[in-house]
Amino acid sequence: MGLISGILGLPLLPVTGPLKGVIWVAEQIKDEAERQYYDPGKIRVEMESIEKAYRAGDISKEEYDERQMGLLMRLTRKPG
Repeated sequence: MGLISGILGLPLLPVTGPLKGVIWVAEQIKDEAERQYYDPGKIRVEMESIEKAYRAGDISKEEYDERQMGLLMRLTRKPG
């Protein structure tokens, strides 16, 4: 089996043994990262931080608006 055919054929192999464990761990990490990313408490803290930075003159109005919009989108989006 050549290198290319081996790489292309890999997805066709059954997932067994250690590979299953690696996939499971990767899924758990992804799920936890999403939980934290969409956590309303963390988003609220980030919003407060951005507002403080804007009031202190550390960020522009445009950057403030852009970052706030991104946080609002995270807050209203349901992960999954």
